[in-house]
Amino acid sequence: MAKLKPFVVVVDDDESVCRAIRRLLRSIGIAAETFASGYAFLDVLSSMPSYQPDCVILDVQMPGLNGLEVQQALSGSGTPVIFITAHDDVGVREQAIACGAVAYLHKPFDDQLFVKTVLTVSNAISS
Repeated sequence: MAKLKPFVVVVDDDESVCRAIRRLLRSIGIAAETFASGYAFLDVLSSMPSYQPDCVILDVQMPGLNGLEVQQALSGSGTPVIFITAHDDVGVREQAIACGAVAYLHKPFDDQLFVKTVLTVSNAISS
């Protein structure tokens, strides 16, 4: 049976960041869908029970729900979360990791590190 390619969701209010990450992930064979807000993502997640991303990449600071609030809404789902942020706040990083985030990367991040992080999470899921 063929292995399904990983499916990753990116939630970031910056459209250019979403586009760049989606393009990067697709270039390595990972399906990616983007959302401009935490509300939009959680609406799809709650309205479609079969919608199960393998990993969620969250921006920390977004209007409406911030990344930490989206992470909290996902708690108990088992969905790995990777945070990306342009702001270095040690307290926020510690809170994200304490709540189960698998990584916390600073924008602009190194593409190779980002890809390695996503592939590590994806491989752990498919194992």
